[in-house]
Amino acid sequence: MNRKQTLGRLPGYAVLNLWVLFTIVLVGWIVLASLSTTREIFTNTLLQSGLHFDNYIKAIVNHNVGMYFINSMIYTFAASFGIIVISAPASYILARFRFRGNKLIQSLFVGSLGIPQIMIILPLFYLASIMRMTNSRSLLIILYICLNVPFTVFFLLSFFATIPGSFEEAAAIDGCTPIGTFWKIIFPLAQPGIITVGIFNFIVLWNEFFIALIFANTSELRPLAVGLYTMVQSMRYIGDWAGMFAAVIIVFVPTFLLYIFLSKRIIAGVTGGAIKE
Repeated sequence: MNRKQTLGRLPGYAVLNLWVLFTIVLVGWIVLASLSTTREIFTNTLLQSGLHFDNYIKAIVNHNVGMYFINSMIYTFAASFGIIVISAPASYILARFRFRGNKLIQSLFVGSLGIPQIMIILPLFYLASIMRMTNSRSLLIILYICLNVPFTVFFLLSFFATIPGSFEEAAAIDGCTPIGTFWKIIFPLAQPGIITVGIFNFIVLWNEFFIALIFANTSELRPLAVGLYTMVQSMRYIGDWAGMFAAVIIVFVPTFLLYIFLSKRIIAGVTGGAIKE
């Protein structure tokens, strides 16, 4: 890179550094507030009386954050697994087999990505009420799977399309069935894309709020995002703002760690689907 190119990129670097600095200051203030008292937060004297890790204990025990955390874990892992089990074979068939209606089905998956959730929420609630499935964990998991399958199928299509057909031919010569070929050979080869879309789904499901707010009406079923919302509402009466900031950090940490440790895999997975032979 020559001197002229470096000078041309300086404005971009400056904006990027300002954005990073702003984010660090913002998150850092929330971390410090979660370790201070409510009085110190409002008087802008954070950590004056020392570190208050008891805010995290109060958030987990008194504000039910521990229960919300377990609910989010159940919804996120169960739905992420279900999405991959359904979407991976569907993407493989659409990408590798030519049959009548193939393009139409792909177009329907892509078109469904543009439908806003608020348009379908009332019909879904009506159907769930008729089937007496409201206020159940299984309903939320089924909804999360159904609503995220179109994006996952769309994302994985390019990965399966880039895998050479010679793998399937070799498997067929060895007597492997088409289903066995997919699960034993093709599925492992598409691992970068599957891991990447799995991470995306994990983050979306972990932070999901709207569907859970409508369908999880009891505190025993609420995930972290809705639990945090109810905590913010209750702050008007109990005033435990330090506990609320501790709860915010508990919600924030899993997705933050996911980005930190798997950022290389995310980048490799996103760029890998764009490479064709």
